Amino acid sequence: MSESENPTSLDIPTALEALLFVSAEPVAPSQFATVLEISTSAVEQGLKQLEAELQTRGLRLQRHGGRIQLTTAPEMAETIERFLGLEATSRLSQAALETLAIVAYQQPATRPQIEAVRGVSSDGVMKSLLGKGLILEVGRTEGPGRPILYSTTPDFLQHFGLNSLMDLPPLNMPEVENGDNHNEALKG
Repeated sequence: MSESENPTSLDIPTALEALLFVSAEPVAPSQFATVLEISTSAVEQGLKQLEAELQTRGLRLQRHGGRIQLTTAPEMAETIERFLGLEATSRLSQAALETLAIVAYQQPATRPQIEAVRGVSSDGVMKSLLGKGLILEVGRTEGPGRPILYSTTPDFLQHFGLNSLMDLPPLNMPEVENGDNHNEALKG
């Protein structure tokens, strides 16, 4: 890109929007910086400006794993589902929601960890969530049997209208009566 083609600070959000629009996958800020021949901090500033501009429109920026993607606004989900004929396929069972919550808050999580929390086998639910692209395999533990580690995907964030995992509500653990005794019992 020649110096005359290099976007000015006013043009950076526009250039980022165009690049995000044509990107099939989430993109790292460093990739934008390379293509636009600007600093990563200038990219981040442009993304913040674009994000603010999009708040009144039908699109949003979604961040996951240090990458950014252009997605539809969560408040448009029902309308988009109707338009695409997806109403019947987007519903998740209670077991799927429980499993997703465990993976989202504990990721990366193994199937044994998930089943320990749920108290039941999660084979079918895990296959379903993998098939829907809401979770994915991200590696294996070093422990016995080397169980597979699972994490949520950008599709998970989009499905629930989240920009990042930081948007998840805080995990409130129920108070345990005589917490000190309970903790001591766990140690002993």
